[in-house]
Amino acid sequence: MRQTSLSRHRRALIAAVLGAAGCAGIGMVQAQALPKAPVVINVIDAAGNLALTQGAFEAYQAQNPKLVSKFTFTKAPAPEIPAKIKAMQNAGRSDIDMIIVGTDALAAGLEMNLWVKLFPDHAAKFPKLQENYLPSAYKMHQLAKDHGLAIVFMPAGPLVEFNPDKVKTPPTTPQELLAWCKANPNKLIYARPANSGPGRTFMMGLPYLLGDKNPADPNNGWEKTWAYLKELDSCIEYYPTGTGALMKELGEGSRDMTLTVTGWDINPRALGIVPKNFQVLPFKGMTWVNDAHYIVIPKGVPPEKQAVVLDMMAFLLKPQQQAMTYDKGYFYPGPAVKDVPLSLAPKESQDVIKEFGRPEYDKWLAQFPHAVPLEPKAMVDAFRRWDQDIGARKTK
Repeated sequence: MRQTSLSRHRRALIAAVLGAAGCAGIGMVQAQALPKAPVVINVIDAAGNLALTQGAFEAYQAQNPKLVSKFTFTKAPAPEIPAKIKAMQNAGRSDIDMIIVGTDALAAGLEMNLWVKLFPDHAAKFPKLQENYLPSAYKMHQLAKDHGLAIVFMPAGPLVEFNPDKVKTPPTTPQELLAWCKANPNKLIYARPANSGPGRTFMMGLPYLLGDKNPADPNNGWEKTWAYLKELDSCIEYYPTGTGALMKELGEGSRDMTLTVTGWDINPRALGIVPKNFQVLPFKGMTWVNDAHYIVIPKGVPPEKQAVVLDMMAFLLKPQQQAMTYDKGYFYPGPAVKDVPLSLAPKESQDVIKEFGRPEYDKWLAQFPHAVPLEPKAMVDAFRRWDQDIGARKTK
């Protein structure tokens, strides 16, 4: 009996030691995976995110010279990312180490199985993640299906932005928007949803506004939305492939109205692209369709580079780095984690938000309900349907 008990005890002790060693081994493997010499990390920005985070990348490099010799940055349109990464992987190459994506490229990459699984595999790198995220930001993070990390958050829209000198009675319902558009042909503009945050926010916000039977199902639940967008198409000249071109036209005066989101309202006015006096209004009874940017790692990245990217991702969620995402209002407010007030942001950011922000936002954000965007597959389906049925002849 004693011998049996002792052997059991010994087996339990050995198991415990091995378990501890295994846990330590995991840590050791991760530590060993860090490069012995500094590496170059190649980053693609497919979300227009670097305005918010490039300073944080530079800070990380400065603090970790033994890990990173250089970050290289390339910007690319979201619709080009999946095919580019798939071709790279098929060729057995690893040219790109991390990609900053919006919900558009995130969804397309998930559908094609392009991204490295991050959770729970690397959860230890991000302790108390749910607790640290803002509740709405955590819901956005969950859209990544364990294959990405949300790094910035925006309540988004859709909102109506207009030139008050030209639009004396701005629309506050989809029906009023359609009537205004028909009375003022070619003066309303919005961009292709597959490559525009405001464009897809407008598209995804319509099912709530129109009372469609299922806002989460663009294939079978958006009958009113697709009919509305087709009718609206009759008074729209063309659809830009990105939001920047749209804002330029708005600022130059060739268009009088667009559909926007919080950040794209504040930032172009702060930069002088759109006149400061342009106004925004919410739709009556709207639902905010929230937005986020994510970091994903393409499959095929070497382990030592993955280790650096994961460390960088954890760094980006620290309050000091999150405070930099207020920027010039581009993704307003920006921070995805709790306890990052505007007072922590650089003075330049504070000054911009004070001058170009809108006090009404706090009221509207509290007044109307919030929703996450479409699930990844549904989003890809919605983009495809819009491209085929709405924008095919007019996107440029």
